[in-house]
Amino acid sequence: MSEDLHILCTDRDGVTHNLPAIDGWRIMEIIRDNGLPIKAECGGALECATCHVYVAPAWLDKLVEKRDEEDEKLDEAFMVKRNSRLSCQILMSDELNGLEVTLAPEG
Repeated sequence: MSEDLHILCTDRDGVTHNLPAIDGWRIMEIIRDNGLPIKAECGGALECATCHVYVAPAWLDKLVEKRDEEDEKLDEAFMVKRNSRLSCQILMSDELNGLEVTLAPEG
């Protein structure tokens, strides 16, 4: 049930945090609202790349495919990898319960 949703977010020091999540919230909001250091300067408007995360490979196929706009913003991010995503573009759902992400380095 939705009240038990959570994500696992590894910070830039390598510490993994089990964060409570809310259905329909952006992963960026969950990370930010739990006090982890994610800039998210545009607040989810897809105007920056400061909510860049790496998604654990096992979860990539469960995510909605990247739109062109997200790819374009990732081109501006630092140390982009195949599993890079903007956390503002991932909406929490029951299917993503336990999602594992790592905060990307700030450039």
